[in-house]
Parts: sequence; C-alpha cells; structure tokens
Amino acid sequence: MKIAFCATALALLGTGPLADSVKYNLDPSHSQIVFSYDHIGFSTTYGMFSGFAGEINFDESDPATSSVSVSMQAKSMITGWEARLGHFMSPDFFDAADDEMVSFRSTGIEVTGENTALIIGDLNLNGVTKSITLDAQLNKADTHPMANKRWLGFDATTELKRSDYGLGAFAPAISDKVNVKISLEAMIDE
Repeated sequence: MKIAFCATALALLGTGPLADSVKYNLDPSHSQIVFSYDHIGFSTTYGMFSGFAGEINFDESDPATSSVSVSMQAKSMITGWEARLGHFMSPDFFDAADDEMVSFRSTGIEVTGENTALIIGDLNLNGVTKSITLDAQLNKADTHPMANKRWLGFDATTELKRSDYGLGAFAPAISDKVNVKISLEAMIDE
C-alpha cells in the first residue's frame, strides 16, 4: 500500500528559504518514516521507509520562513515480509516502476509553539499530489557531539487516506486510514 510517506515527510518547516536560513541535509542513517494501518481488525500492521534523501532550509530565528523537501523510491519501502512487499508493489496497490518516487515539498508553516509547528506541503504518492499537514516538533538544534557540526532533530505525525492516492484496495476491511510517524535528523551542509 502506498501508505506511508509523508515523509514524507518528512519533516519540517514551511515555505521558501530566505537569506538567514541554513541548509541541512537529511541524515539517511537516522531518518525514518513509519506507517501503520488496521488489518481486518486482527492486528496493526507496520512498514517503513528509511535511507531517503532530502534537505531542510532552516531559519532558527524565524522558523516560518524555513522549508523542507524529501524524496524516496516507492520500492524502498520496508515491510518485514517479502510477500507483503510484493503485494504492495503489485497492481492491487503501487504497481510501481523501479524509478517511481514518493516526494514531499513544504508550501507553508504555522508555528504553534516554541518547538512545534504545522507543516503544510504537497505529497506526491502514486502519481497523485495532495496537500497534507504534518504536526511537527523540533527535538533538538545543537552541535552533534561526534560530528562536531550543527545538527537538527525532528519528529512529526500525520494521517493519510489510502483511497485519496488510488490505493484503496480492500477497504474498509483493511483500513483506509494510515497513521504516519516521522523521525529524522539533518546535518548542516558544509
């Protein structure tokens, strides 16, 4: 199920980069998008994306002017079971080409607290682009003790509806609603 992402979203912060923003590249080894959905009422099934690419242009003094973009191959999904992944990539769901990408690009931000914001952006999934909102939190902005350079850490959540992206097979037995959790780190681009 092309359920996930949001990455991509991913991640976090607003509109277009301004002069005071600093570019950070996602750390693929510490960035994940985990999705879950109800499987016929018997269980909650999980999957994830990891190792994806993206960047955050972050203005710490004015987060509303920051931006994020993330992309990944649809076939980079991890389900923990080869047969499930095969089904997700079949015509029932993704029918994904090897180079099909899932992407998220922020279009706006609403700062909701000292370290929280709603990130609005365009999610392109299964050839469909729709606006989604990420409920985001800045966990930490500091010097990484091992890399000795500036680092960011974010968490975010959202909810997607599979059928909005042409992926509604077997609903409602398999829930149309997909919960998405994003956790990522990004390093200053030097």
